[in-house]
Amino acid sequence: MSTASYRALGISLCILILNLLQVALGECICDEESFHRGNALALRYKTGAIASILVAGAIGVCIPMLGNVVPSLGHQSDVFFVVKAFAAGVILSTGFIHVFPDANESLTSPCLTSDVWSNFPFAGFVAMMAAIITLQIDMFATSYYTGRHYKNASSEAADRISGDKEACGAPHGDLFHPHMHAVNGNSHPHNPSTTGGLSSESDLLRHRVISQVLEVGIIAHSVIIGMSLGASEDPKTIRPLLGALSFHQFFEGMGLGGCIAQAKFKATSVAVMVMFFSLTTPVGIAVGIGVSTVYDENSPTALIVEGILNAASAGILIYMALVDLCAADFMSPKMQKSGRLRLLWSASLFLGAGCMSLLAKWA
Repeated sequence: MSTASYRALGISLCILILNLLQVALGECICDEESFHRGNALALRYKTGAIASILVAGAIGVCIPMLGNVVPSLGHQSDVFFVVKAFAAGVILSTGFIHVFPDANESLTSPCLTSDVWSNFPFAGFVAMMAAIITLQIDMFATSYYTGRHYKNASSEAADRISGDKEACGAPHGDLFHPHMHAVNGNSHPHNPSTTGGLSSESDLLRHRVISQVLEVGIIAHSVIIGMSLGASEDPKTIRPLLGALSFHQFFEGMGLGGCIAQAKFKATSVAVMVMFFSLTTPVGIAVGIGVSTVYDENSPTALIVEGILNAASAGILIYMALVDLCAADFMSPKMQKSGRLRLLWSASLFLGAGCMSLLAKWA
């Protein structure tokens, strides 16, 4: 090989090494004009994302609440069960495919200076603890409100019995059980509807606990998603996220809306929950835009905070999807009596999980 060939090869290697160093150091090799054009285009995409995600989330969370207007969307209809199964699949896939891998990536990042984070699976541990704590909250809150309702119901029944006794002139010291009458030697409850009312009230309280805990889990990861999108300056990254997150927000909203509809909150509480869900991601995007010049997503503090929040959110979402959405619906009497409904429900669950998993290619 000639001297000129060696010289050309050496120059080529030098250029290649310099380019690799520029990439490794994250230096921008485009001119200033292209950089500003990219920022302007990215800002337009972010603005569009705020509007698109806001509308998609609001529509999704409100659809299940139209049961009073559209009977086919009522929470006891077959359509409601099938749509809710699809939304449960979306939420389950969100936890497993989207949120947990991001948490694991953040907490095992080489940018973390301490070896502690790489020597223990913190993402799995935090997700597990979040699921256990969610179970405890679910159990104790339901038990507390059920016990309080039972106590109030018993007190009201005792007051009614006492009033009946005084009206009939019965002595206070007589052997009369506060909850039972004796008619022809047979005892029976004074109020036979008490047990059914207690069961119905317990179910209602459980649905309220479920909807509130689910919203907390959704909001936790929605803030992180919004801030990440808002802080991004690459139009090629933002453009596919716009559609993917709109789809995600729509069907996640349907899952939450179904829980809110079953909880039968007052109109004010429903409006507050819908507003929080609809605004969380857009507000996160706006915050990300505001801090994009100073926010360093690779700093140890940012990675640890994002990783822990995402891991906790993943644990909550997985627990809620499997236990409070899937298991509760699948074990309902309506589902157990209809093989056709079970088949449609299962297909819808797989379809929702599959569609949301496919979005991992872009988001």
